[in-house]
Amino acid sequence: MTQRHVDVLILGAGLSGIGAACHLTRQNPGTSYTVLERRSRIGGTWDLFRYPGVRSDSDMYTFGYRFRPWRGTKTLADGPSIRRYVRETAEEYGVTGHIRFGRRAVRASWSSEAGVWTVEAVDEATGETEIRTADFLVNATGYYDYDRGHRPEFPGEERFGGTVVHPQHWPEDLDHRGKRVVVIGSGATAVTLVPAMAGEAAHVTMLQRSPGYVMTLPEHDPVSVLLRKAGVPEGPVHRFGRTRNIALQRGLYAACRAAPGVMRKVLLAGVRAQVGRKVDMRHFTPSYKPWDQRLCVVPGGDLFKVLREGRASVATGAVETFTETGVRLTSGEEIPADVVVTATGLRVQIAGGAELEVDGRKVTTRDHVVYRGVLLDGIPNLAIILGYTNASWTLKADLAADWFSRLLAYMRSTGHTRVTAVATAQDRAAESAMGDSLTSGYIRRGDAVMPRQGTRAPWKIFNNYYRDRRALERSPIEDPALRFDGASAPRTTP
Repeated sequence: MTQRHVDVLILGAGLSGIGAACHLTRQNPGTSYTVLERRSRIGGTWDLFRYPGVRSDSDMYTFGYRFRPWRGTKTLADGPSIRRYVRETAEEYGVTGHIRFGRRAVRASWSSEAGVWTVEAVDEATGETEIRTADFLVNATGYYDYDRGHRPEFPGEERFGGTVVHPQHWPEDLDHRGKRVVVIGSGATAVTLVPAMAGEAAHVTMLQRSPGYVMTLPEHDPVSVLLRKAGVPEGPVHRFGRTRNIALQRGLYAACRAAPGVMRKVLLAGVRAQVGRKVDMRHFTPSYKPWDQRLCVVPGGDLFKVLREGRASVATGAVETFTETGVRLTSGEEIPADVVVTATGLRVQIAGGAELEVDGRKVTTRDHVVYRGVLLDGIPNLAIILGYTNASWTLKADLAADWFSRLLAYMRSTGHTRVTAVATAQDRAAESAMGDSLTSGYIRRGDAVMPRQGTRAPWKIFNNYYRDRRALERSPIEDPALRFDGASAPRTTP
């Protein structure tokens, strides 16, 4: 066993973990930290997903870090480009040398007597267990299971003569050229896969249980392209694009909530104008209100283009059974297939599956309410980095990491070594931190493990960037809901 101590231990070297490390580097010079990453490369989600066409589902001006501009013009960037952006950000801020790859955190325990977190991590290459200690623990692993996606078992799968794959574990040697492909799903992954595979497949069918809202974005940001051609420097172009897109995201969401009937007509009219006469609009007419589930976006209308051209089609209905040669629906319709892709969603978990303990007692995250979306009540020196569900993930992740860095600076200046968020009975609510306004499957499944949110600020999750920016970036750290303890003293490294 090896044992090491740092001021801050970060779990995860994806978009959130690298962002948190960069904020520490920028705002807390002299703070020691280590990043534990289970995979062998930087990138997290963007290293895991390798399916055809993988891309962001938010515009890159808001999906990229605020402190390091995204310099491309593509509205939605491809996965390899995003991973490269995260890797280059880590290199620029000197984070890469702090990462320990191939380490899977299996248990994190807080000791009130010692005032430290102890994390057991397994080196998956050697099987060796490492013991690491830290004053603060930052969970930046996101909220889903990298080992397993959500994968319903369909009747008759065992007799299907073709290949069944899940996008989360895409085989490198899968060849879909000239084959009939069925993609089961209607979310962001499905609307990405269909046009990406249609170029080489004999035909691609998107099989959905029910329709979702789909909106087209320009493939390249037209305003940014013009500004660059006019010689405007990169900095102002990025600031303008980011400010504008934050406002557009927020405005679209607010409009869908305030006038769902009107926005439903607007969104469906946009689809109707692009799919052409051969595609039945029932496949794009959801039964729910706009933004009851996350809105899917497609760059340049690529999904609608392959539907118009007949290279892809949409089927709506429930799967009755797999057959030897395809899939049969409860309606009796049979869809021939050589390859079936189960784009059926994610499994939700916290801390990458590591067990959390406080003074020997197991922590059930669902029993805790979250303070400003960052701290869990009753658990000392633990931060959790979660992004938005109704906007770009990184907007909130950036704010959370910035606030955590301010918290550390405040504690250093005041001589405190321990902080605990303390909620009252009146602060607590049954609603998940992910909210109850979205009805997506992964949101419902995640309710079993996600922390709760409260009835009022600072425990209430508003999912509003402007409000969160005031609360996290500009408000004082000192708060009656926070209990600070301990006094600074030199610590001997174990």
